Amino acid sequence: MAQNDKTRVTVDIHNKPYTVIGTESPHHVRLVASLVDQKMREIQEANPKLDTTKLAVLTAVNTMNDYLKLKEEYASLLGSKKEKED
Repeated sequence: MAQNDKTRVTVDIHNKPYTVIGTESPHHVRLVASLVDQKMREIQEANPKLDTTKLAVLTAVNTMNDYLKLKEEYASLLGSKKEKED
């Protein structure tokens, strides 16, 4: 797929359809949507009274937290690798 080619994929997240338009493969978009849906279900299971907006915000906060931890871990691993090479 060329860089400027965009695909349109409809996915279900939290029992609602969303159409995602972008350059990622349909498989990748479905995987991301599935992971978001899974995280929302986990959070909702622990907090069943959350409305959809609060659930979405908590999902975003949890996901960003996970991302930042992985980013820090990756930077640390790169630093360790560089020290070993020097």
